[in-house]
Amino acid sequence: MQARLKPTPAALVFGVAALVSGATSAAAATATPAPSASPTQTQTGACDWPSYRTFVARFVQADGRVIDFSTPTQQTTSEGQSYAMFFALVANDRATFDRLLGWTRTNLAANQFDPANVRLPSWQWGKKPDGTFGVLDPNSASDSDLWIAYDLLQAGRLWKELAYTKLGEALAAQIARTEVSDLAGLGPMLLPGPKGFKNGAVTRLNPSYLPLPVLRGLAHDAPGGPWNRLADNALKLVKTTSPRGFAPDWAAWRAGQFVVDPKNGDIGSYDAIRVYLWAGLAASADPLAKPWLAALDGMRERVAQTGIPPEKVAATTGVGTGEGPLSYWAALAPYFRALGDERGLGLARTHLAALDATGQGRDPVYYDRVLGLFGTGSIDGRYRFDEAGRLVPSWRNACD
Repeated sequence: MQARLKPTPAALVFGVAALVSGATSAAAATATPAPSASPTQTQTGACDWPSYRTFVARFVQADGRVIDFSTPTQQTTSEGQSYAMFFALVANDRATFDRLLGWTRTNLAANQFDPANVRLPSWQWGKKPDGTFGVLDPNSASDSDLWIAYDLLQAGRLWKELAYTKLGEALAAQIARTEVSDLAGLGPMLLPGPKGFKNGAVTRLNPSYLPLPVLRGLAHDAPGGPWNRLADNALKLVKTTSPRGFAPDWAAWRAGQFVVDPKNGDIGSYDAIRVYLWAGLAASADPLAKPWLAALDGMRERVAQTGIPPEKVAATTGVGTGEGPLSYWAALAPYFRALGDERGLGLARTHLAALDATGQGRDPVYYDRVLGLFGTGSIDGRYRFDEAGRLVPSWRNACD
């Protein structure tokens, strides 16, 4: 799979100074990237999630920076930090969680990341043209911000640490103030970032930025925000922009209705594959879960017909091209399971075994491994979300 770059500004990050001592400074982090931490550096043999151990060993530096080596800038994104924090929570690996949080706070949020002063993290950090390392794009990505706030709130509950909870609440409030816009004729909607997505009468949107379980979790643990209304409007977004049952990467709101994105068109590919993943992860008891899955039924039908997911598909016509990479099957596995599609789930499991095998003899790709951890972690029972969006991990022991 080619390196996946977000087509427009996006971001997510966070950190708690009180929880992380000796956080790497921005100046120190601008040097040549340090070697990734080995499994023994980041967790002990008590960790029983081998794929997670491999991910940390390959992509997470000892200081808590997640690196996408497939990019020329050796970039770190707020997305990468937020997802890694989620996986560390699922793995009960608090030490890695704190390192990830500390690096995010120092390098993406300029040390302005505490309950009294929360700065939305910059979405992209990496190698600059002059060879130094630092922030490449200061705009934030709302999906990552949502995940970080969610990670913190769940960490506070599961690890009984009030400092995480307070920071998560503060970040959620900042997201609501800065990245949620009231669209005429619709109501609250999550902007992809605070800057660059409203151009006159057109507001650009990303369906994959609105995971139902995360919105429900924020509604439960940060009450008073727009989260449940966002969930309702996100379903409207998905249903309207997926007339053939395929989600687009991007869409837009104009003149009181959802329309095709004026920049990227109606193509659904590497961003949109997460829409199926999030739908599959939602608790079946959630009243929006079944309608959300029903709106995305085109992918199930296509795989039943052809045996493969298309790499790209035009959402308005359903015309697909190419064959999705192995990591698509990771995103689709929970989707097939939620639909009760045993054949689709069986195909996914077969392809996921091949995805694991691709790590032998070639470097693993960041986005492949992220989707792999989300998908296999779910269908293997390592975590789930309840009807209130709360994370329910299957902890057997702790990673120290």
